[in-house]
Amino acid sequence: MKKTELKDVKTYEAPGHFGMTAMRLHGKEESGAQKFWMGMSHFLPGGGAEWAYEDNPLEKIYFVLEGEVTVKTKTDEYVLRKYDSLFIGPNEGRELINKTNLPASMLVVVNYPEK
Repeated sequence: MKKTELKDVKTYEAPGHFGMTAMRLHGKEESGAQKFWMGMSHFLPGGGAEWAYEDNPLEKIYFVLEGEVTVKTKTDEYVLRKYDSLFIGPNEGRELINKTNLPASMLVVVNYPEK
């Protein structure tokens, strides 16, 4: 077991993201998790992520802790509010935006690629 305390978590630059702060809570380096990693993202008003993942074979789960995040695909738009979650399958593209005037916080869980 490995406990992670928020005071010890480091931020990192998430490619293609803007107006947000990303923190890796668990993963190979952080806690030894071998099959997935989990992070927490804080989005400022207007913050989000550019279109991505259409050619990415990984599965992702978004779980909103506070605020509201809009996830867009080529055909749909999902508004995630506090305690809502969304599964994004392999090779499903998405973009994110916080359309509100309040910050939003979201847990992100992503599997590691199979070797």
